[in-house]
Amino acid sequence: MKSKIQWLVAAATLAGTCAVQAQDNVVKLGLTRYDTHARTTGIQGIGVPAGADAAVGDATTIIAVYERLLSPNMGVELVLGVPPKISSRATGSVAFLGEVLTARNVAPTLLFNYHFGDSGNQVRPYVGVGLNWTRFVDVKSTLAPSVEMSDSYGWALQGGVSVAFDKRWGMFASVATLKVKSDLVASGSTVLTTTIDFRPVVYSAGVSYRF
Repeated sequence: MKSKIQWLVAAATLAGTCAVQAQDNVVKLGLTRYDTHARTTGIQGIGVPAGADAAVGDATTIIAVYERLLSPNMGVELVLGVPPKISSRATGSVAFLGEVLTARNVAPTLLFNYHFGDSGNQVRPYVGVGLNWTRFVDVKSTLAPSVEMSDSYGWALQGGVSVAFDKRWGMFASVATLKVKSDLVASGSTVLTTTIDFRPVVYSAGVSYRF
C-alpha cells in the first residue's frame, strides 16, 4: 500500500518537474455523485444460506482537484475528496437482515488530461486517463465484530468540460469511471467472505480558479 502511494506522489512530482513550458495551476471544488454500480460474488461462509448476497448503495460527497497545466493542451490532475459513506444492504435469501455494512472509501486519483481547443476559448472539453488507488476505512458490519476490505489499484477515465467566466474563475462538469475491486473478510463466530467489483460512474460539477 505504501509503495502505491509513493508511486502516485512520484508520478505527480515527475510530471511537474518535466513541465518546462508549464502555463497555469487550476484548483477545483465541487460536488460529486458516486454511483457504485457494484456487484459481488455472493456471501460465502459456514452456515450462510444459498443465495445470500448484498447490494452496495451510492453516495454524494465534496471533491477537491488540483491540476498543473504542462502546456496549453496537456495537464496532470490530482483528484481528492471527502471520503463518502457507502452502505450495503443484504439481498437474496438474507434480505431480511437489512443494512449489514458501512464503510468510507479514500480514493485519490491521478489523471493526465488533454484539453481540446485553444487556451483562450471560453468553453473547452477535455478527456483524461490515469490511475486510482482506493482504500476502505471505518468499515463496520452488523454481521461480525471484525471486518477488513482490501485496497484496490486500477485505471481511471474521465471526460468533462470547463467554462471560463474570466481569466481566473470558471466552472467545470465531468463524468469519470474507475476500476475498483475489493475482497471483504468478516470474522466473528464464523468467517464470511465476498469480493466486491465496483465499476463506479462519478458525476462531478463545481467551480474552478486558475492562478
